[in-house]
Amino acid sequence: MGARADSDFSALGAATCVQGFAPDHDRLKARGETVLVAPEGQFAAALVQVTKSRAGTLSMIAEALGHLPAGGLLMVDGQKEDGVEAVLKLLRAAFEVDGVMSKAHGKLAWLRRPVDLSAQVTDWIAAPTQTGAGYLTVPGGFSADGPDRGSEILVALVPQLSGRVADWGAGWGYVAGEVLDEQPGIEALDLVEADHAMLEAARINVADPRAAFHWADVNRFTPAAPYDAILCNPPFHVGRRADPGLGRAFIASAARNLTARGRFFMVANRHLPYEDTLKAVFGAGSMLGELEGYKIYEASKPRTGAKPGAKRAPVHNSRERN
Repeated sequence: MGARADSDFSALGAATCVQGFAPDHDRLKARGETVLVAPEGQFAAALVQVTKSRAGTLSMIAEALGHLPAGGLLMVDGQKEDGVEAVLKLLRAAFEVDGVMSKAHGKLAWLRRPVDLSAQVTDWIAAPTQTGAGYLTVPGGFSADGPDRGSEILVALVPQLSGRVADWGAGWGYVAGEVLDEQPGIEALDLVEADHAMLEAARINVADPRAAFHWADVNRFTPAAPYDAILCNPPFHVGRRADPGLGRAFIASAARNLTARGRFFMVANRHLPYEDTLKAVFGAGSMLGELEGYKIYEASKPRTGAKPGAKRAPVHNSRERN
C-alpha cells in the first residue's frame, strides 16, 4: 500500500503494488510489477509505506487490514521525517505491536490482524468531505479543507480565455470548475492530475461538458493538440521537504505543450525562485499581481526546445517586481 517506485520489493516475492500517484504507478509498472490503484481480494500480508499525510497513512492501514484474514501480517514502514513515530504511537494504542526494527532514519513495525477491528481503527478510513461551497475534497490531500488562497487569487486574476485550455496539476478541480463557470469562451478544458483520488473528486466537482479528465504526470503527458492556455498552481513539496524543482518541471512541461501564441498562467508562493525558469522557456512574461504572499505570472512565446536551466537574456517587463 502506497508503494513507492524507489523501493525494492524483491524480498516480498510476487507482491501486488497499490499506488494511485501516476509517476510512481507508471515507474512500478515499467519495472514489471503488478500495480493497482486499489487493493482487490484477500492477501496473506500487507506492507504500508508511510506518507507525509498521517490521515492518508492511517486510512491505508485500515484498508490493508480489511484485506487481511485474522492473523494476517501487517507491516508499516516509514521515515522519521514522514511521521512514522506518530503513526507507530497510534498503532501501539490500538494494537499489540509484535516488533519494531529501526535502521538509519526509518522504522519498520509489524503486527497480526486481530479477529475484530475496533471502531477506532475503522474510523481511520478516510472518507471524502464536502466544503461549504459544495466541493468534494480528498482527506489527506492538498487543500482538503477547501480551495487554497493561491488558487483563489489565480482564478480572480486570470483574464478571459478562449480555445483549448488545460489545468496543470488540477487537484480536485477548483481552478478548472471556477474558470469554466466564469468563461464561456473556453472551448475545452483538460484537467491533468497525477493523484488518482484527486482526479476522481474532480470528476464529481466539475460537471461542465467542456471538461476532460486525465490521470497522468504532467511531465510525461502529451495532449491531442497544443493548448491555447495552461493554468497552474504547481506542487512544491517532496514528502515534507520543499523542492522548487517540481514547479520548474511543471513550467517547462507547460511551455512544450502550448501553441506558438499560447499563454501560461501560474500562481506560486512569493519565496519560490521560478523567474529564471520562466525566462528560460518563455520569450515574454509579466506579473499579474503579488499579494498575500503569492505571485501570479503570465508567460507567453514558448521557446521551442528550451531547457529549464538554459541561460537566456532577461525578459524586460516593467511590471515585474524584484
